[in-house]
Amino acid sequence: MSKGHARHQERHHGLSQFGKDLVRRCGSKCELCDSHGVKLVVYEVPPIEPEPNYDHCIMICETCQGQLDRPKTIDPAYWRFLATSMWSSVAPVKVISVALLRHLAKQQDWADALLEQVYMEEDERAWSEDIDLF
Repeated sequence: MSKGHARHQERHHGLSQFGKDLVRRCGSKCELCDSHGVKLVVYEVPPIEPEPNYDHCIMICETCQGQLDRPKTIDPAYWRFLATSMWSSVAPVKVISVALLRHLAKQQDWADALLEQVYMEEDERAWSEDIDLF
């Protein structure tokens, strides 16, 4: 087994330990789009730290994950729910929502209008500005 594969397996195991707590926190719904009754996965909000960190993880559906993992497939209309998730009391949900809005605001007026409304603590704002998704 290669070192890279072993590190990936260790990281995946570390993230899976958060699973039960994350499912409890999210109520078995995607923390971004609020879908329920779908398969959820752990998503680490960048920047990725050397060790898995619960405070940087959210539970998202495979649709959200697929678009985040493959930015060229992003459908701006799909992300309209960011108008709700940007107000989340869960910091990594709010942070990734604002980072996505920033990206979408380059071509979507609705996203730019939402960014003008958002309120963030200074540490959340700094974190969201440190995210380069695409």
